Amino acid sequence: MRITMNSSPNKVALVTGAGTGIGKAAAKALLQGGFCVVLTGRNLEKLNHAIQDIGGNNQNCRAIACDVGRPEEVKHLFSEIQKQFGRIDVLFNNAGMGAPAIPMEELSYEQWMNVVNANLCGAFLCSQEAIRMMKLQSPQGGRIINNGSISAHAPRPMSAPYSATKHAITGLTKSIALDGRPFNIACGQIDIGNAGTEMTIPMAAGILQPDGSKKVEPLMDVDHVGQAVLHMAQLPLESNILSMTIMATNMPFVGRG
Repeated sequence: MRITMNSSPNKVALVTGAGTGIGKAAAKALLQGGFCVVLTGRNLEKLNHAIQDIGGNNQNCRAIACDVGRPEEVKHLFSEIQKQFGRIDVLFNNAGMGAPAIPMEELSYEQWMNVVNANLCGAFLCSQEAIRMMKLQSPQGGRIINNGSISAHAPRPMSAPYSATKHAITGLTKSIALDGRPFNIACGQIDIGNAGTEMTIPMAAGILQPDGSKKVEPLMDVDHVGQAVLHMAQLPLESNILSMTIMATNMPFVGRG
């Protein structure tokens, strides 16, 4: 049985990890682009503050707490989206985390799995539920955008869990893009480098380089990332940006590996 769209003419976007940083910037851009936006993350208070900050209200935004690494919470999240909006047009898999910058052999299994669950399992679980809805809704289809990070191309020193999961995101993106074709489901990846967020504050004091030195790295306005996500989201489903890289112009990622 197909899911029929509710009375709202707006398209519906879900942003994971939306309480701060890139997720919040993407939610803002999508809202200004005419989407109804569902913001999710583990901290409901942060999500509600984010809605206020981006100018959202009860009609065009919804905050739902969810740990995307937990299957039962992801199912509840999508059940709530279906109840309120009746469809999903865009999923931005943004939620993620890193592990301490220590030698790989010193990382615990728990530290490894925390990153895998947040970065990879979370994207898989949310994509799985989104695909189910997108196949059944009318009109059929939608778009999934995965946050891959520059680490999907070149790792930072002592970042094995983060880099491994971001490389895996590339495989997930390409698989969804292929398998979604018959159902009008597009999937692309945005690889982001050095956006000015809470996460990149340490870069202002210098960050470890492959040669063992510490260097200050340039940052870009996080709103530019939000606009890039919106550009991908607004494309007609007959077109897809499979891979986009956006980074601070002078970021030295090419030589990082």
